Amino acid sequence: MKEGIHPKYVEATIGCACGAVYKTKTTVGHMSVEICSNCHPYFTGKQKLIDTAGRVEKFQKKYKRGKKAEATTAEATA
Repeated sequence: MKEGIHPKYVEATIGCACGAVYKTKTTVGHMSVEICSNCHPYFTGKQKLIDTAGRVEKFQKKYKRGKKAEATTAEATA
């Protein structure tokens, strides 16, 4: 490897707005982030799915109706 062309890889701390602190190595240095895996809704299980215009219910009705129709035709043929 050539000398003097690579950035310095130093220890750094990453601090989150929730108070969590992570130690790692980076070329950037110390960082501050707004959201981390401790407070992100996806990772904590607190994420809410926002349904606009009843799309989820509409899909579920179609899917269930299709399953019921398949079940009745399967019973009729058996």
